[in-house]
Amino acid sequence: MNIKDFIYIAKRDRGTLTGLIVIALSACVIIYDSNMRNPDGDGLSSADNKVESGSVPPKHGYYQTEGSETRLSYFDPNTADSTQFLALGLQPWQVRNIYKYRAAGGVYTCPEDFARLYGLSVKKYRELLPYIRIAQEYRPASEVYGRRYKGYDRQNARTCDFARTASDSSANRMATYVHKIKKGQTIPLNEADTMSLRQVPGIGAFFARRIVRYRERLGGFASVSQLLEIPDFPESTLEFFTLSRGSSSIRKLNVNTATSEQLRSHPYISYIMARQITEYRRLRGKIEDISDLRLLPTFPQEVIEKLRPYIVY
Repeated sequence: MNIKDFIYIAKRDRGTLTGLIVIALSACVIIYDSNMRNPDGDGLSSADNKVESGSVPPKHGYYQTEGSETRLSYFDPNTADSTQFLALGLQPWQVRNIYKYRAAGGVYTCPEDFARLYGLSVKKYRELLPYIRIAQEYRPASEVYGRRYKGYDRQNARTCDFARTASDSSANRMATYVHKIKKGQTIPLNEADTMSLRQVPGIGAFFARRIVRYRERLGGFASVSQLLEIPDFPESTLEFFTLSRGSSSIRKLNVNTATSEQLRSHPYISYIMARQITEYRRLRGKIEDISDLRLLPTFPQEVIEKLRPYIVY
């Protein structure tokens, strides 16, 4: 059939020609799809063949990647660098967290501190634990210098407490025993610090601190008997204290210029007493003598006598 015959048939039966064209196009589509799915005729597409052979990973799922080889070695988490951390098997983001922690002033004082690293598993921590070495300077000072133990002081023939240091030996043990003074010896009450006060028989660290605090509130002791104003203070210790002559060791309180807060901070002046002093100054002017306080109802004579060494005008 030549082209003239084909044109003649097309003009004669246009419907038949349209059907032939649809059939031809459908056949082309079927053949093309078959070739794309399996050129070799086994019914699988080329992409599926690649998945079966393992050359291309599946679209969904986890890739199998090979990590770097872990090399365990001794390390200090306070000084190790990123190369060593990565060689130990830590992730880069974990190394960044370590650097941020150290930059903020964080210190690993013991291996257990390193266990708090975010994302560190129990298995990985147990693997690294035998290789963690914390340098001596990063350990808490209380572990190195704060330990104490009972020992026998041969020189003074007594049992006492010793402080254990990093270089502990029988030759350099530091005795912490406080030598007590003997009967007839005294301590200056207004000048002694807590260690000196502890040398008095019957005075330990507790009462030594209370003596210093009360002395500061008073402005200095004017009499040794004032120690008995401290609750439960042992009276038997009074003979071991002395006072310097004169009043130079006593801090004075000016009743005409002191504020209400300054007045009531003194142990002998209550809140009401301080308010009455300020009211007296406002209404009557300056206080000329301590006897003027007798005009105030809350100042009994014994309190006025106690205040006498501490008041100036």
